[in-house]
Amino acid sequence: MDLGVVLSMVMFAVFLTMILTGYNVAFSFAATALLFSFVGDLTGQFDPATLNNLPSRWFGAVSDSTLLAVPFFVLMGAILERSGLAERLLSAIGMVLGPIKGGVAAAVVLVGTLLAAATGVVAATVIVMGLLSLPTMVRLGYDHKLATGVIIASGTLAQLLPPSLVLILLAQQMGVGIIGLFAGALVPGLILSGLYASYAIGVSYARPGLGPAMPLEERTLRGKVLALEVLFSVVPIILLIFAVLAAIFQGIATPSESGAVGVFGALLLALLAYYFDKVLIRAGATHITPRWRLTPKALREAAKSTANISILVMTLLFASSFFSLMFLQLGGSDATADFLASIGGGKTGFVIVAMIAVFLLGINLEFLEITFIVVPIFIPAMEALGFSQQEKIWFTVMMAVNLNMAFISPPVGFSLFYLQSVAPPEVKTADIHKGAIPFMVLQGAALVILGFFPAIVEFSYDLFVQTPTS
Repeated sequence: MDLGVVLSMVMFAVFLTMILTGYNVAFSFAATALLFSFVGDLTGQFDPATLNNLPSRWFGAVSDSTLLAVPFFVLMGAILERSGLAERLLSAIGMVLGPIKGGVAAAVVLVGTLLAAATGVVAATVIVMGLLSLPTMVRLGYDHKLATGVIIASGTLAQLLPPSLVLILLAQQMGVGIIGLFAGALVPGLILSGLYASYAIGVSYARPGLGPAMPLEERTLRGKVLALEVLFSVVPIILLIFAVLAAIFQGIATPSESGAVGVFGALLLALLAYYFDKVLIRAGATHITPRWRLTPKALREAAKSTANISILVMTLLFASSFFSLMFLQLGGSDATADFLASIGGGKTGFVIVAMIAVFLLGINLEFLEITFIVVPIFIPAMEALGFSQQEKIWFTVMMAVNLNMAFISPPVGFSLFYLQSVAPPEVKTADIHKGAIPFMVLQGAALVILGFFPAIVEFSYDLFVQTPTS
């Protein structure tokens, strides 16, 4: 084997070792690339002049307008979260579905789906839903495994439902149109959400002790007050998300432009909440006190959260570009592409191996790391196997579903730890891990179905986009 290829494989192994020991991922990318640039120079396998290409690679990456959507959509979700609108959303839907067995769990799935679409960030969605809904379900006598399972499963949909941060970055790395990827992922994401809610209600009726109905004394909102609460707390957020996605799919606005409008809409809803509260009080509501939700503190916290995530994405982008350049120059990309392309079974064999690799990496790594690690390795093999743009969208949607499953996989799935960090003392770690298993089965079944029936993704794409993928 060529010495350069050997060095590239050792380089990749060193990188994985560094991140699995807990070292910062961006620094692991940069440090490994820097180290092997010296080793490659000393062994004659790398020309240092090649590093002159690095600034142009960075400029090309940040020039991609796709990335402009990241801070906008993150900020939109952060405003809804920090202003307390997410809490009101959960309360209203919980009151509507509370009378049925498993209704609160189904409400958690519905709200988690809406917040996933609004925030696009798994950690934020799972933590917020854990803080808002888990103590309530525990108090109502819900089985701890069911209660934690619906939170981590629905919260992790933030990786699949547009405008997902994962989809934005995968589109940028895969070289597929972001509108097409958003459209292709929407129906599979909603199918998963429906499966979660159906499971929660079904198991609650099959075993009534797992998910009891909300007692009458807990349903403090009724009649006109409940109708107004739904009108003011649920409908505007649904309309905001729908409007943002519709503008993207219909070509009215680019994803970044729609994200900016989404931020404005979230700010407007947070501002109007004070006046909505007054209307509710005049209608007889006693559960609220009018207050300004768009406070300077809420804005600072939302801005800080957005800045942290945006800086993390850009740092990883710069560092991974350096790593990818070194891996390419040492011959690692070509060798890996040849190996993946030569796997028996053609495209099917490649997809199976790729999905196994993504799942195993997803248990230990965040989606950002996986996006910047494996996608540059997959792309040459996909090109060699002749994947069309439509097939790339299908493959990317499967990756997102796979990452959903990996993220809730015991014992080290990231979503488990997000929820564990905010769970009340009576909810044990074992409950959280066991609660994830039924939802993993549902996700695995969805992944297999998408693998056998790519037409589901094609249908989702055709439903929202009438023009070819760019």
